[in-house]
Amino acid sequence: PVFQIQNGVNSNNFHSYHILPIDKDSDFNANATSLNLYNQPLITKMTLSDKANLTAITWAHAVNSQQELSGALNSNINMIEADIVLGKLNNTGDDLPVMAHPPANSSDLSLTEFMLRILEHNEAHDENAKAVKLDFKSIEVFEGSLNILSELIPLMTQPVWLNADIIRGPVNQTSTVPVHPERFFAGAAKFESAVLSIGWTTRWGANFTDGAYTEQQIDEMLLAIKNNNVTAKQHPITFPVRAGIAANSLEQLHALVAAVNETNESSLTIWSSAGDFVDVPKLRQLIFSFGFERVYLDVPADLADQLGLERGETGSAASRLPSLLSFSIVSACLYLTSMWLNRIRL
Repeated sequence: PVFQIQNGVNSNNFHSYHILPIDKDSDFNANATSLNLYNQPLITKMTLSDKANLTAITWAHAVNSQQELSGALNSNINMIEADIVLGKLNNTGDDLPVMAHPPANSSDLSLTEFMLRILEHNEAHDENAKAVKLDFKSIEVFEGSLNILSELIPLMTQPVWLNADIIRGPVNQTSTVPVHPERFFAGAAKFESAVLSIGWTTRWGANFTDGAYTEQQIDEMLLAIKNNNVTAKQHPITFPVRAGIAANSLEQLHALVAAVNETNESSLTIWSSAGDFVDVPKLRQLIFSFGFERVYLDVPADLADQLGLERGETGSAASRLPSLLSFSIVSACLYLTSMWLNRIRL
């Protein structure tokens, strides 16, 4: 709600945007139901609107089993997030892409069946269709999934996000190997309709209070995007950032998004693990500084409640006006700083 987005359409049918000063009378209390967000191209191509409330989009997280998938499909959520590893289906047979989160390496649900069940559901329930975020835990499983994705993504009527942590990140994270960025981008280039969800490996938890996405880590992400010709492909990009760390990284994340917005639509997807320490006031400041039209929110219910963003409540823009005005001056300065940094980096 600090920046208002004005759009135009280019020859590739992607939307380009210019950041304008906010009109304090604009209404940012729209919700996913009234806007029918999940049945529009908004989350397919990250098509942004000055009235879109992306924080209102709802998620099912770690849908890595038959039972969890059935529950998600029968719910009213908009996005299904799931993890993919190379492992066994029902602990038997050869390794193949299955739905599981490390260290687990077996599942009762393969990637193929996961995609087919969602495809079947969406064809039968257009009014309750689901978008998908696929979180690939290694470059080996991503490359091992390309044939499956090549067959099924073109059939999907709803958005597909391809997610991988491609850069080593905070705080001194050394245990998780990032997904190889060059090989990930090479495979993802085959899917022009997909949203690229590219992030950093992280180390965080209940006992962490200090830590941020550093300028070096931001620069490494920008360099990976530039060196792999992602700008020419004009893929929509969302950056998954861990809530507790993102709350301490307002300036760095503004610099990142400002740089990428020159060529690709971009947003943040704020996520959090249960039990993570999060400075809630600082996270609210981050969200308001970007605006509800730039931030997806995939966090546990207790954190969402603490944020108090009126995701499903009644209310008016006036109730948030003091916060918006208090952030506007800071955010304007950050935006100018980000544009200057953008000229240096790209």
